[in-house]
Amino acid sequence: MPKITAQVKADILELSRKDLEKLVIKAASSNKQFYNFMIVNYTRKTDGEQMLFDQAKADLDVLFTKPFKGHSQQLQLTKMLAACNKRIIEFGKICKDKSLELDLILYTLEIPFSLTPKIFQTSFKRFHQKIYALIKKAITLLTTKMHEDYHLQYAVTINGYLEILHDHSYLDSVNKIPKSI
Repeated sequence: MPKITAQVKADILELSRKDLEKLVIKAASSNKQFYNFMIVNYTRKTDGEQMLFDQAKADLDVLFTKPFKGHSQQLQLTKMLAACNKRIIEFGKICKDKSLELDLILYTLEIPFSLTPKIFQTSFKRFHQKIYALIKKAITLLTTKMHEDYHLQYAVTINGYLEILHDHSYLDSVNKIPKSI
């Protein structure tokens, strides 16, 4: 990120409205993160986050159906989870409503947890690490970044995932997270 000096700020303030409009349009068309920031904070304040959430959820749906390479189901799921996490991080950088980010995480976790629990008894460490990272992120969002009222809404789902993980995962790091929140 370039550092904006006092001279650059003064130069920007001297630009005409027409030049500023050109700059904003150029920046929005060339940088997706700036475009999303502009939508959420300026152009669609009321429904911008929901619109970006719907778009992110649609992107996750595409990732769920995309064929990932791998010799086993766990390797394919690992790559899918990594791609989904990348998209969730991108959404989280713009979104102020952390419940929407948590919804995306839980939506992603539905895929591996909807499969047989025996999938967690394998020795694919990266698969376990991706699941662990998403669960830990969900717990952190819920306990530190969100109001206590959300706890009731999400705790049942997260506790169900934690129970499956503690019963079937072999990772030592799984033992470090609580059995329930």
